[in-house]
Amino acid sequence: MKILVIGGGGREHALILKLKESRQETEIFVAPGNGGISKIAQCVNIAPTDVAKMTNFAIEKNIDLVIVTPDDPLVMGMVDALENQGIKAFGPRSVAAVLEGSKSFAKSFMKRHGIPTAEYQNFTSYGDAKEYIRKQTKYPIVIKADGLALGKGVVIAQNETEALEAIKNMMLDQCFGNSGSQIVIEEFLTGTEISVMAITDGKIIRTLTSAMDHKRAFDNDLGLNTGGMGAIAPHPLYTLNLAQECNEKIFKPTIVGMLEEDRMFKGILYFGLMLTKDGPYVIEYNCRFGDPETQVVLPLLDGDLLELILAVCDGQLENVEVKQKPGTAVCVVMASGGYPLAYEKGYIIEGLEVASLLTDTKIYHAGTTLDETTGNFLTAGGRVLGVTAIGNTLDEAIEKAYKAVNQITFEKAYYRTDIGKKAGGN
Repeated sequence: MKILVIGGGGREHALILKLKESRQETEIFVAPGNGGISKIAQCVNIAPTDVAKMTNFAIEKNIDLVIVTPDDPLVMGMVDALENQGIKAFGPRSVAAVLEGSKSFAKSFMKRHGIPTAEYQNFTSYGDAKEYIRKQTKYPIVIKADGLALGKGVVIAQNETEALEAIKNMMLDQCFGNSGSQIVIEEFLTGTEISVMAITDGKIIRTLTSAMDHKRAFDNDLGLNTGGMGAIAPHPLYTLNLAQECNEKIFKPTIVGMLEEDRMFKGILYFGLMLTKDGPYVIEYNCRFGDPETQVVLPLLDGDLLELILAVCDGQLENVEVKQKPGTAVCVVMASGGYPLAYEKGYIIEGLEVASLLTDTKIYHAGTTLDETTGNFLTAGGRVLGVTAIGNTLDEAIEKAYKAVNQITFEKAYYRTDIGKKAGGN
C-alpha cells in the first residue's frame, strides 16, 4: 500500500514508525520529512501547504492513502483537493477543520451546542476590543488571535496594560498576519490541563490515551510558551469517571454538532481540556495529532494504526476496537539553545545509536537533517529530538527517558529536567 504522510516533525516520525508496525505491507512517502524520517521513508521536497503540487504528486505516484498531519494544509483544504481527485485522505475537510482554523467559530460552535467552555467575546474591531478591555475588572484574561499562529497566538494578560498591548499587536500591528484581524477575549480558567486525542469517522468517536503536555521552555513551568518541551501519557487525573463525563458533555456533542451543521469531522480531533473545580471545560480544539503528545500516545496504542485510519476513511470505525497498552510513556524534547526564539542550526548530534539501543526507548527526530557525505545527523530546528520511553510506572518511564537523553549531545542543547514531575513523578 502506497502511503503519503504530509509533515516533517517528531509527530510524523512517530506516526510513520507506528504505521510500519502494520500487518499490511507499505511503501511510505513523506513530504517534506526530516533527517531521521529519511531512514524509514522516502522524503519528498514539497511544502505541506502546496496543495496543487501535493495532489499532483499523489496522482503521479498512484498513492493509495494520504495522511495530512499539520494544521495549515487541513484548513486550506488539502483533504478536499485529494478526495476530489478520488484519493483516499485522512483528516477533516476544510469545513470541519475550521474548528481549529477559527477560534471565534469554535467558541460560537460550543455555545450553540452547550459544550462547556470559558465565557468569551469575539471582536473584529480594534476600537470595540479596546473599549471592552477598559471595562474589565478581573484579571488575568486570555486574548487569542482567531486564526492559525503556529501555536503562539494566545496571550494571558495579567493587567489592562498587557491586554491593550496584546490587542494592538494582534489587530493593528498584525504580529500574526491576518490571523489576528479577528480576536477572541475570554475568561481565564484555573485548573489542570489535559490533552485528549480522539479518532472519528464523523459518526463514531474513540479516544486514545490522555496526555499531559509541558508547554513552558524551562523547569517548573517557567519561560516562554513553546510548541511543547515534553509530555506524559496517560494523564493521572483523567479517571474513568472523568472520561465518561467528557464523553457525554464534550466529545459526543462535538461530533453530533458538527454533523448537524453539515461539517462532518473525520480524522483526529484533539481536545485541549481544563479540569476546573466545576468540571471539564474545552480550552481549544485541534484538527490533527498533537505534538509532542503523539510521541507518547502512539507508543501506548495497542493495535494496527493503519487499520484504524482506513476504517475512518471508509466510515467503518464502529467495526474496529481501539485498545491501549498498560504502562506510562514519557517524552523529553531536546531543543536548540534559544528556542522558541532565535537559535542556530547545523550542529552534529552524537550518541543517537547508543540511546536508541536502550530498552523501551524511541528517538523521534523533529528538527534534523542528514549529512549524506558524513552520515551525521545535524540540528535543523528549534525542537530537535523527542526522546520517549515506556515504563510500568511513571517513575520508571522518567528514569528510562532521561537515561537516553544523557547519551545524546549536540552543541547548545537544552531540555527540561522535570518532565512528569507535576504529574507526581520523581
